Amino acid sequence: MSQKSRKKSSKTSSGSSTAKKKTAKARASTQARSAQTQRTPAGKSTGTTAKAGSHKAASEQLKSPKTTSPPAQAKSGLVEGQKAPAFRLPRDGGDVVTLADYAGRKLVLFFYPRADTPGCTREAIDFTRLAGAFTAASTAVLGISADPLKAQEKFRDKHKLGVPLISDEKHEMLEAYGAWGQKSMYGKSFLGILRTTILIGTDGRVARIWRNVRVDGHADEVLEAATSL
Repeated sequence: MSQKSRKKSSKTSSGSSTAKKKTAKARASTQARSAQTQRTPAGKSTGTTAKAGSHKAASEQLKSPKTTSPPAQAKSGLVEGQKAPAFRLPRDGGDVVTLADYAGRKLVLFFYPRADTPGCTREAIDFTRLAGAFTAASTAVLGISADPLKAQEKFRDKHKLGVPLISDEKHEMLEAYGAWGQKSMYGKSFLGILRTTILIGTDGRVARIWRNVRVDGHADEVLEAATSL
């Protein structure tokens, strides 16, 4: 073989080897990119799934119903037949009223949330309207709220009320008779006066309890119970 032919053969062999190396390198690079490409969607898929799960949980939380406010509950466990709790509190006009003042008589105690509000006004007017009938049934009537005496007296004068109004600003009597407890309004819970009426018999025991009172017709119902007692 001539020197020229040997050089040509050597160059051809060297070129073939270099080409093979480049091909192998290109193949390895392609495989690496392919593997990376396969891994990347999996990662994105996992992230997407996690986001979807998070979004679903948040959506379910938003759709979940709001917590229902608990119904009005009294703190006291006062029941019918129990001895009526004693009390001593100021009333409109400046006098002091006690349970002992009504010993041997039937007594109605109507607890109302606030003086001069619509429902409380109607209730106090109804008991005033029936004052004569209660007297005929040998039954005294007292209205009680946590309003100060000045507010009670203003309430009395404005609506010409004919029943004594007691002020229990410390809630002592209200709690003793179960007229103070948890209430709810517009989704919020708070402590306040529960509209309650108690009928006490001549023996000083609780004869009847009305809780969560509806004002309309209530005073007439209490009069009927007092008359039949």
